[in-house]
Amino acid sequence: MWISIGLLAFVTAQRLAELMLAQHNTRALIAKGGREIGAQHYPYMVALHACWMAGLWFLAPGRPVEPVWLAVFAVLQIARLWVIATLKGRWTTRIIVLPDAPLVSTGPYRVFAHPNYAVVIGEIAVLPLAFGMPVYAAVFSVLNALMLGVRITAEDRALKAAMFLK
Repeated sequence: MWISIGLLAFVTAQRLAELMLAQHNTRALIAKGGREIGAQHYPYMVALHACWMAGLWFLAPGRPVEPVWLAVFAVLQIARLWVIATLKGRWTTRIIVLPDAPLVSTGPYRVFAHPNYAVVIGEIAVLPLAFGMPVYAAVFSVLNALMLGVRITAEDRALKAAMFLK
């Protein structure tokens, strides 16, 4: 039981720390002239992730943790840190377009257009699988895919528009 609670506590603390970093970076980007795109869908994305986490807290404590899925989750955390380290002050949970800033094309962005979303896709599925909850993983993966369809479309449009404005 303590392993599952420890894992959930780690993920919760990580998410809260990431939200604080994202808020700090968002404020700094806005101060530099950045503008937010897709603000109308952001609360739905936050709600989806909060429901995912709350549901795990409700259903997962006391469940055994599958070591293989836990290892996959650990690899995803390394990938998450790589994304954040690559973007530095430009990493945020919002879509902020910074005028005259070139697209990041180093680190994981050499391989993926949206590596942060690839990590999130993995996490949404893998953490419930680590608790032996495949139906939960599938349901939230579908909901996340729908959300990311909206999100990535908005982000790609914003980035294309920013590139054409130069």
